[in-house]
Amino acid sequence: MRNLIEQSQLIYFIAASAALTFLPGPDILFVLTQSISQGKIAGIATATGLCTGILVHTSAAAFGISALIYKSALAFEIVKYAGAAYLLYLAWQALRESGELVSSAPIRERNSFALYRRGIFMNVLNPKVALFFLAFLPQFVNTGAGRVPMQMIFLGIVFLVQAWVIFSVISVFAGAIGEKIVQRRGIGKYISWGKASIFTVIGVKLALSHK
Repeated sequence: MRNLIEQSQLIYFIAASAALTFLPGPDILFVLTQSISQGKIAGIATATGLCTGILVHTSAAAFGISALIYKSALAFEIVKYAGAAYLLYLAWQALRESGELVSSAPIRERNSFALYRRGIFMNVLNPKVALFFLAFLPQFVNTGAGRVPMQMIFLGIVFLVQAWVIFSVISVFAGAIGEKIVQRRGIGKYISWGKASIFTVIGVKLALSHK
């Protein structure tokens, strides 16, 4: 793969990917929300799920599935509304947490696999992410070297690794901040309301988005 993608091009790709990962968006907000409310381990588990979803989108972009979704208005709408519905479901769950609190601390999800799975669903059910990789990855592909699908998959894995590192670091810092916040008396329900609000905003924004 080193022969297909030049080192300077790969460095530029990593820099561009890191800059895009740091930009405010649904994924980073999702990681922040989970880390502050559930702790750093929850944030890292969620980030790992989100990054696993990148593999799905990268494969889809490499083998043309994303292009088919983009061309099919019905397929795009189905995936989009499924993602929005899932986010609204998470918002409803957060509101249920606020109603069930029996202490000042928010309810913490102990099942890391459930959080990992939640991250996958959050990422895979966002067609905007699929279209992003369909547009972004080809910019760094060396078409003259051939094996374009393999180049795109390699670039997708590189994007995944740098995103996971950044999200994990954010999870650690956000989790530390969250530990201090949850010590405040009666803060639990407000954190749950905040989670519900963020999930609702992201879900509605996704539902109203266009290609």
